[in-house]
Amino acid sequence: MTVLAIAPVPGIDNHQMLVLLLQIGLLLGVATGLGRLAVRFGLPAVVGELTAGVLLGPSLLGNLAPGLSAWLLPREPGQMHLLGAVAQFGVLLLVGITGAHIDLGLLVRRRRAIAWVSAGSVLLPLALGFGLGFVLPAAMMGNAGDRPTFALFMGVAIAVSALPVIAKTLLDMGLLHRNVGQIIIGSAAVSDIVGWLLLSVVAAMATFGLRMTVVAESVGYLLLVLAVAAFVARPLIRRILHPVERAAGRELSLAVIVVLIVLSAAGTHALGMEPILGAFLCGIVVGSLGSESRRSLDSMRTFVMATLAPLFLATAGLQVDLSALRDPQVMLAGAVTLAVAIGAKFAGGYLGGRAGRLDRGESLAVGAGLNARGVVEIVLASVGLRLGVLTSASYSVVVLVAVVTSVMAPPILRRTTGRMAKTTAEIEREREFTAQPA
Repeated sequence: MTVLAIAPVPGIDNHQMLVLLLQIGLLLGVATGLGRLAVRFGLPAVVGELTAGVLLGPSLLGNLAPGLSAWLLPREPGQMHLLGAVAQFGVLLLVGITGAHIDLGLLVRRRRAIAWVSAGSVLLPLALGFGLGFVLPAAMMGNAGDRPTFALFMGVAIAVSALPVIAKTLLDMGLLHRNVGQIIIGSAAVSDIVGWLLLSVVAAMATFGLRMTVVAESVGYLLLVLAVAAFVARPLIRRILHPVERAAGRELSLAVIVVLIVLSAAGTHALGMEPILGAFLCGIVVGSLGSESRRSLDSMRTFVMATLAPLFLATAGLQVDLSALRDPQVMLAGAVTLAVAIGAKFAGGYLGGRAGRLDRGESLAVGAGLNARGVVEIVLASVGLRLGVLTSASYSVVVLVAVVTSVMAPPILRRTTGRMAKTTAEIEREREFTAQPA
């Protein structure tokens, strides 16, 4: 009788492989189940998927069954790095898909309103978050980086919006075709772009310290990456992808796109910036090449959203320790951070909408819609923890902001848009958007 065994992986012993497979199976199973349960109660799936990690992490399982937790989810860096590597690959693909759904034409067509809304919803939260970073307790700061680095990270965390969560919310509510929906999604795209760019600056500051030469070098690299993406990568990727799409079909073009996303992430990482930035810009470039390229990338969306994204969110939840909120200082810091995050984004979106000549109802809807931070905030928090800018307590606070703002956005949007009459242009756009192909 022949027994088939899994071939050993160099550098990974059998026990590590066994634990990794159990971790992936358990996290994915619980995350999927709780994500579906959250949807049944009218909440974003991200809430249930993140909760899976929280329940299996130190907040619950670590307290109820410390022995089982130590064996199944050991805190040794080597074992967690294996799980983190799988989750990181999922994040790169998720961010690439998000970038492909940014409609650059929309940003140009509605540039006046989007410019004002983007400015208000990014600059005001960024400024208030930066100021908040200077008044939060020193215990909230990680070992890597100084007070300005921590403050800038908090500014970025409060300024971002979650394009994937917002897009799905607008689609589920039938608002994506409405004028206000287009303005929200366009402004969220700008917010995402600014957030990833600033995160690269924070990463450089955390790694090399706050020096003007480091900041100038980071800004220079950012400009270089943007120039390469616009003038070199776009025509090069078009020359690579279009012949593949015509000759070999969608399967091979999808493989090529994944390779391009990973290589783009490696490129920005080699320059000392976050890999996520390269994946995001690559997704934007692919999405700008036409519907066929977008469809090729979208063909893996189901797999990424159903498996890799929940696995990442559950892995991110493992780092959350809600017991830290029992500390009155941490709880107060969390309450203040949540209040600033909600108020700054809502006020910035509303004031930007009014300056962009939107009426009061549309401006309120914009402020509500842009408040959802979801997956983007969680990715930022994970990066901050990995860089050493955040502690476990401040990481838990930032994730709390992500969950609360994602849960509160849909009901407020529903209330603010409920009485908006559809225009003729919106009705025509809705027909075109919902038309079934012949």
